[in-house]
This record gives sequence, structure tokens and C-alpha cells, in this order.
Amino acid sequence: MTTADTPSLYFITAKSNKHITASFRAHFNSINLGYLFLLSLTSPESMGSLPLNSSSEHLVPPYSPPLGIDESTLLTLFKSQQNHLNFFFENLSLPQTLSFARILLSASGTIFFSGVGKSGFVAHKISQTLVSLGIRSAFLSPVDALHGDIGILKPSDVVVLFSKSGTTDELLRLVPCVRAKGSYLVSVTSVEGNALASACDMNVHLPVERELCPFDLAPVTSTAIQMVFGDTVAIALMGARNLTKEEYAANHPAGRIGKSLIFKVKDLMKKQDELPVCREEDLIMDQLVELTSKGCGCLLVIDEYHHLIGTFTDGDLRRTLKASGEGIFKLTVGEMCNRKPRTIGPDAMAVEAMKKMEAPPSPVQFLPVTDHQNILIGIVTLHGLVSAGL
Repeated sequence: MTTADTPSLYFITAKSNKHITASFRAHFNSINLGYLFLLSLTSPESMGSLPLNSSSEHLVPPYSPPLGIDESTLLTLFKSQQNHLNFFFENLSLPQTLSFARILLSASGTIFFSGVGKSGFVAHKISQTLVSLGIRSAFLSPVDALHGDIGILKPSDVVVLFSKSGTTDELLRLVPCVRAKGSYLVSVTSVEGNALASACDMNVHLPVERELCPFDLAPVTSTAIQMVFGDTVAIALMGARNLTKEEYAANHPAGRIGKSLIFKVKDLMKKQDELPVCREEDLIMDQLVELTSKGCGCLLVIDEYHHLIGTFTDGDLRRTLKASGEGIFKLTVGEMCNRKPRTIGPDAMAVEAMKKMEAPPSPVQFLPVTDHQNILIGIVTLHGLVSAGL
């Protein structure tokens, strides 16, 4: 039976039984009446449909400028926050902070950070900062830790718990479990005499004058202090471990920092068949295709042993055409090329190539790449460096 056959079959069946047909119609009508009644109580807007009249006069603007905020208000808030941060700097215990930093520096295992809510986000960020510096660290969710993740802990690990009040239930429940694993516990709190500080092996007190929030509730100053504290200690660890710029770059290969410290000219240069080369005796007009087809904006003039003689750019072509007119048809590339072009070696850093291109007296768009015998081995272009993210 097909779907198209179903209505006609039902009609025949219903027609053969008047009682069923009458009952069905009564039931169907009652459903329709109920539906129409509900529809009359529901506006199109509340049903999520578009308004019947979609003219702009009925549309509610998505954004209305807030009232009561001006430069003076913002300046006052920023100055207040500055004062709260200064209170932290003036009252932070450096001996306590030094002990904390030394514990992290001497940790032979992993440094785990944990926290709940805003403090949890800060703990996660500080952990990632350490990781980017090559320090073994991770964020440990207090909830997930109580459901199996605590199995990752070892006696050589350090667990740092961030909590402004020191009364966070999830962290307090985590403490005995961490102790059972033998890991070293450090609490970072801002309220004196709190339960978490008493339960840990060490506590670092972060003095907070008050929150910037007018109700002294939203954790906007305390979290800023936690972030400043954690990142500053991270940089202290970075210095103590003698992390080099190259090592730091190796941890950031996809970022501009890493690329500027990792990529060399030989990694980004064009070579072999990509090079727009010609001989000095070649006529300029015979080399127009080579000049324009390789995307370098120049010709690299070489001798029979591939020594670089000079360069001839599309700018040189325009100047030669303007000065010589029809005489350009008889001129060779060697007669008009620049025989003292800027060059660079293959092992130079790519960022050095960019600086050399931009150096006075006038910037250039490319650099021929030569070895110590002045043999041409490639070309690096400004477009290629920019495309690589430098």
C-alpha cells in the first residue's frame, strides 16, 4: 500500500461505518477548537515566529547605549583598582612568596593547580603559563579529581589550590585525597585563618583590601591579584631555570614569537626552478616572461657558474623604458642591472631578512640568497615572509 492510497482507503472504511465516522468527526472538531483556542492566547512573538508586520518601526533595537557611564566614572574606577593593587604589592610577604617559588622550582614531579569558579580560571591560566615555559604543569579540576582524575598524582607532585576565602567545599574535600597520594599541598588564599590554609602544608596569603565591586562581592580585584602573583612567580621560575629565547620560541612554533626565532631564510626561500634567473648578455625584452612569471618582481643575473652578478627589477624595467624608449629593445640585462644588490645567507634568521629589506636608504621587496662563494641558491621575498606570519 502506498502513502497516496491511505486517505482513500480510510474514506472508504469510515463511510462504511457511520457510527465510527460521526465519532471521529466529533473528536476531530474538539481537537481543532482546542488548538484554535490555544493559538488565540499565544502571540506570534512568544511562539518564536517572525512578527506579522516586519517593518522597521516594530523592530526593537538590539543595543541601547548605557546611561550613567562617562570618562570620569571610568577614571575613578581605574584609580580605585590601582589603589587596591598597590595595597597588595605593599603588603605581600616576600619571604612567603620566595618559599613558594622555591618549592615550585625544586619540584621533581608535576605542578598541579586547582580552583573553583573564577579562581579556577586563574589557576588554569597560570598552569598554562608554566607549560609554555617548559615547566611540567597541569590544571586539576577538583570535581573531576574526586571522580578518578586524582589517580594522576604522585608523591613528587605539588598541588596548588587557589581560593580567595579558603572555605571552598570542593577544595576542602580534595585535601585529604591529595594527602593520601603523598603530594605536597599549597593553598593560596586571601582571608586570614581559613580552613584551607590550616589543612595544607603551606599557605601563601594574598592581601586584598577589598573588591572593586561596589558591594565588595564580585571577585574582580582578588582574581587580578591572583593572576599577577602567579604570573610573576612564573617569570621568576623562568629566570631561575635560565630559559633561553630559543627554548621559549621552540615552545611557540605557531606564534609570531616562535616564527621570528625559529625560521631561517633557507626555510622560507624559493629555490631551483622557482628562481627568475637570466644571463647578463640576455636582451631585456627577451626576459619579460621570466621577470613576471615567477612572482618575485625581479630577475637574478648570474654567470655560467651561478655566481650572482646583479638584479634587475620591474622598477628598473619601467625606468629603463622611460629613459631609453625604443632603445630598450637593444639593451641587455647586464647593462641595466644593479650590480651591488643586498643579499643574505641561507642560515640567517628570517626576521633578519625582513629587517634588511626594510633598511634605509630605501626598502626592497626581495633578497637574493647566496652562499659564502656568492653562488646563488635562492631568493626570499617580503611577501613570503609576511605569508609565513612574520
